[in-house]
Amino acid sequence: MTGENPISRGRRRFLVGTATLGAAGVAGCTDLFGGNGSEENNSSGNESEIGQIGSGREGRGDPGGTLMEEMPPLEGELTVYSGRGEFLVGDLVQYIEDLYDGFSLDVRYGNSTDLVNQIITEGSGTPADVFYSVNAGSLGALADEGRTQALPNDLLELVRGEFRAESWIGTSGRARTVPYNTEALSADDMSDSIDDYSGGFGGSLGWAPSYGSCQAFVTAMRLLRGEEATRQWLEGVVEAGISDYPDEFAVCQAIAAGEIDAGFTNHYYIQRVLDGSPDAPIETSFTKGDAGAIFNVAGATVTDAASNAELGANFIRHLLSAEAQDYFARTTFEYPLIPDVEPVGDLPTIDELNPPSELDLTQLSDLEPTINLMRDVGIDV
Repeated sequence: MTGENPISRGRRRFLVGTATLGAAGVAGCTDLFGGNGSEENNSSGNESEIGQIGSGREGRGDPGGTLMEEMPPLEGELTVYSGRGEFLVGDLVQYIEDLYDGFSLDVRYGNSTDLVNQIITEGSGTPADVFYSVNAGSLGALADEGRTQALPNDLLELVRGEFRAESWIGTSGRARTVPYNTEALSADDMSDSIDDYSGGFGGSLGWAPSYGSCQAFVTAMRLLRGEEATRQWLEGVVEAGISDYPDEFAVCQAIAAGEIDAGFTNHYYIQRVLDGSPDAPIETSFTKGDAGAIFNVAGATVTDAASNAELGANFIRHLLSAEAQDYFARTTFEYPLIPDVEPVGDLPTIDELNPPSELDLTQLSDLEPTINLMRDVGIDV
C-alpha cells in the first residue's frame, strides 16, 4: 500500500515468517527451567520427522499488546550476551536490529551460567550491556553479584510481579507438566499431586534426568519439601523403573509412540509433537502447587557496565512487544508474558496455572545439592 509505514509492512512479514521457522527440525534443545543454562545450545542428535521447533499454528490473528513501532526507537550500539540459543532467537533479534538504521547489535551466544561468570570475571570492563538469560536463576545470580541495574518502572509493569525483580524482567515462560499417552491413560488417571507419580502410579514413566529443566524441577522439590522428602520421591520413581531419555522432547516422542505412558517435561515439548503430528495420542496434565507445577521464565537485565542503560532497557522492551511475544508463542511454543498474547495450543492461561507461590525462581540455579542427591539415589546425571 502506498505510504504505508515500512515498520508495519515488516511487522506483517515477520508475523508470517515465524510460521515457517520450524521446518529446520533441530532436535533436543530449548531451554528450560534449567539452572545450568546449557540446553538451548546443545543438540541431542535425536532425528525425527517432527521438528523440534514449532512452525506456528494457523488461524491466529494479529496479537494484542504494544507494537514495536509504538516503542521508543533504538539508536546506537548494544552488546547482548545471550544464554538463549541463536537458532531460537536469532531471527527475532536480527529483525529488531534491522528495524532501525542507526542501531547496531553485537549478540554473543553461550551458556547462561558461563555468561554470568564471564560478566563477573570481566568486571567493569565487560562489553555486555544486556544479559538475556534462559532462566530466572541466572538473572538472580548476576543481580546477587551487584552486576545489574534497576529497570524503568514502566517496563517492569508490562509483566506480572512474580516474573520480575527490580533489575530483571521475564520475557517468556514455561510450565512444568505431566504429558501422557491418551491410548494408555485417561485424564482421570492423572493426578494433580506430584507425590502420586512416585511408586504408586499405575503406568510407566519417563524423564530426562541429565536435562537442566528436570534438575530444576527436582531442585524445586528439594527447596519446597526438603532433602529427605525429595530423596523418598526419587527413590520411588527409580524403584518403579522410570525410563531415562536424553532430553524432554525425546520423552514426549516416546509417550506419543506408546513406549511409555507418561513423563515429566516442560509444556512446549508436547505442543511441538502435536504441531508435527496433530493426531498424536498425547495430552498435557498439570499438578497444583508443588514442584511439578513450577513456571519459570527466560528474561533479561541491563548490566551495571552498560554504556547506555536506556538503550538496553528499550531493547528489552522490544522483547515484550506484540510481535516478539507472538513470536515466542508461535515459534517456540512458550507462554507469552504480556496479557494480550495467548499461548499456542489447548493450554490453561497463566492465571489458571497453579505454581507453588512460595518458590523463589532465582533459587533454581542451586543445582549442585540436587545433582549430588540424584546421584546418591543412583540416578545417572
